[in-house]
Amino acid sequence: MLDLEPLWRARVQDFALGRPGLTAADLTNRATFDARHNDRETSRIVAGFRSAREQLLGDVAALAPAAFERSLVHPRLGRPMRLVDHLTFIAEHDDHHLATIWYLLQTT
Repeated sequence: MLDLEPLWRARVQDFALGRPGLTAADLTNRATFDARHNDRETSRIVAGFRSAREQLLGDVAALAPAAFERSLVHPRLGRPMRLVDHLTFIAEHDDHHLATIWYLLQTT
């Protein structure tokens, strides 16, 4: 989840600047492989995620009202999304991963 925070922030900027479409994700997950999360302490990963998410929320809070009125095309889905749709997309992505983490913690 932490590795996607730069993408989420870039997409919030896409809304802020009124770009025609949302920034594309790196579907190779290169950042995740390069981060070597399995070699890091969980507490440091969580702290990094918390800090990054606070920055994202700060970015959203600083947006002008016009950003909330825009619809930008999602590069993979090919559909227009409003900012609220994109934020819901992030929450659902997080929920999926948190459910997986919870399951793994319960079964190991």
